[in-house]
Amino acid sequence: MALRVYNTLTKKKEDFIPIDPPKVGMYVCGVTVYDLSHIGHARSTIAFDVIQRYLRYREFDVTYVRNFTDIDDKIIRRANELGCAIDVLTGDNIRAFTHDMQALGLQTPDLEPRCTDYIEGMIAFIGKLVEDGYAYPTPSGDVYYRVHNFKGYGKLSGKNLDDLEAGARVEVSEEKESPGDFALWKASKPGEPEWPSPWGAGRPGWHIECSVMSTHNLGTMLDIHGGGKDLMFPHHENEIAQSEAHNGQPYAKYWLHNGFVNVPSNDNPDGDKMSKSLGNFYTIRDVLAAYHPQTVKFFMLSTHYRNDVMFTEEGLTKAQGRVSYFYDTIANAQAWLAAHPAESGQLLEAEKTEAVLPSFEAAMDDDFNTQRVFGQLSGVFKIMNDLMAGGGQTEADTAATLERLLNDLKVIAGVLGVFDLDPMIFASELRALRLAQIGMAEADVEALIAARQAAREAKDWARADEVRDELMAKGILVKDAKGVTTWTVKN
Repeated sequence: MALRVYNTLTKKKEDFIPIDPPKVGMYVCGVTVYDLSHIGHARSTIAFDVIQRYLRYREFDVTYVRNFTDIDDKIIRRANELGCAIDVLTGDNIRAFTHDMQALGLQTPDLEPRCTDYIEGMIAFIGKLVEDGYAYPTPSGDVYYRVHNFKGYGKLSGKNLDDLEAGARVEVSEEKESPGDFALWKASKPGEPEWPSPWGAGRPGWHIECSVMSTHNLGTMLDIHGGGKDLMFPHHENEIAQSEAHNGQPYAKYWLHNGFVNVPSNDNPDGDKMSKSLGNFYTIRDVLAAYHPQTVKFFMLSTHYRNDVMFTEEGLTKAQGRVSYFYDTIANAQAWLAAHPAESGQLLEAEKTEAVLPSFEAAMDDDFNTQRVFGQLSGVFKIMNDLMAGGGQTEADTAATLERLLNDLKVIAGVLGVFDLDPMIFASELRALRLAQIGMAEADVEALIAARQAAREAKDWARADEVRDELMAKGILVKDAKGVTTWTVKN
C-alpha cells in the first residue's frame, strides 16, 4: 500500500511521491523563542517527530529542518519587559526548548536554523523581489510585498484578498499600496536590533525568515512543509507568495498542518485554542511535572494529528493509566518469557498475531493515523494478557506468540516514541514523579515501611495500622504477600 498524506494545498489525500526519491526534505515552522514553550507547541513537535520517524521507517532519506525564530516583535517586547539583551533571552529560551524536547523523548531535527544567521540571504531574497516588481520600498525604509501581483494568493488557505485583515500579524501602514501587503523588511526603531540593508537599517519581517531558511537548507522546492493550522494564514500563504515569486516554481509539494490543543472554560466548554494571548496555556515543563512524558505523547497521538485535542486533567490522567497498563503488560510478558524459556512453538491466533505490523503500516500509510494504531494496539495487549492467563495452550506456543508480539511492539514503539523505554525504568520514573507530587522521596516511604514492619514484629498493631493509614492518606498503597511488603503510588 502506498503512503498517502492529506495535502492542505489540494484539500485531499494524495500518494506521497517525493520530488527526488528516496530523498525527502521536510521543513516545519518552529517556535518564536520569547518565552517557555507550552503544551500547544508540543502538539506540533510530537506530531512531526512521529511523521519523520515513519518516513525513515519507510526507508526515505529524510532531512528534517525545524527553525527557531529569534528576532520578532514579541521577542523585542519581552526583552524590554525583562530588561535583558535579546540574545540572552533567545539563547535561554532555545536551551529551555531543547531541554523540553529531550524530556519528551523527541528526536532532534537534522537542522535547527536560527533566523538571525540568515539575514544576508533574506536581504538578497527581498532585493530580487523588489527588482522583479513583487515588492516595493517605502520612504521610511520598510519593504512590502505586493500581494495583488501574485495571482495564486489564497490557494492554500482558500481565503481571498478581502480576508487579509482577519489574519494574524497583519500590520497597518499608511505607506502600503494595499492593506493586504505584508512586510518583508522593517525599518529599525530606537533600541531595536538592526542590520544594514539597501533600504536602510532594519530587520526582516516574520514571513521572509522561513522562506529563506527552508530553501537555503532544502532547495527551492520542498517535499513537505508543516506546522500548526493557525500558521496556514497568513504565514504559510505569504511564504508561498514570496517564495514562488522569487523562485518561479512551486514552493512545497505537500503541506501538512496539525490541529490545535484546546482548553475548555466556563465560557466555552468546547474549548479555546491554547495560547499565551488568552492566558489559557500550560508550559511543557509544568505538564511534565505532573505527567510522564510518555503519557503526554500517548495523549497527543491518540488523536489524529490533523484534529484538535481537548486538554484536560481527566484526559491526561486516563492516558497515564492506559500507558501504565501497556507497560505492565510488556513487563509481565518479559517476565513470563524469562520464566518459560522459549522452545519451538506455533503462533496462537496467527491471523491476528501476524497482522500486527501490516495493520500498523496500513494505519500509518493512511496519513499517519496514530489514533487507529493505538486502537489496534489495545487488541494486541489484550491478546498478550489472555495468553499469560492461560487457557489450554502449550507453553511453547504461548512463548512463541509473546516473543513475536514483543518484537513487533518494539518496532512500532521505535516509530511512535511510546513504549520504547525499559518497563522498569518507566515504573521507576513514574513512581518518582508521583512521589514528587506529594512531597515525598522513596527514602521517606521506605522509612515508614520499616517503621511499620518494626511495629508488626513488636506486635504493636495499633502503630502498624497508624503508619499504614498515614501512607494511604498520601496515596501510597501497601501490600503484604508471602512475608514481603511492596508499595505503589496511586495514579
